[in-house]
Amino acid sequence: MSIIVKESAAPEDVQKETGWRAFKIEGLLDFSQTGILSAISTILAGAGIPIFVLSTYNTDYIFVKEENLEKARELLAEKYNVVA
Repeated sequence: MSIIVKESAAPEDVQKETGWRAFKIEGLLDFSQTGILSAISTILAGAGIPIFVLSTYNTDYIFVKEENLEKARELLAEKYNVVA
């Protein structure tokens, strides 16, 4: 089981992976839309940036490690209106 919480809320006695920062895909995504995550992940993969994705009913979140945040923001800003 994976649980995503703010780092400050994670218990000390559990296995955890820290240092992730999120991009939120703004707006409601219709289930008929395809390729959104594929396009974003292709851009980041091309730069060697690993991602972790969380999809919910209303939106998607793309997590990158903190050391890759600025580079990811720059790459995505070239193609999309990005807020991180």
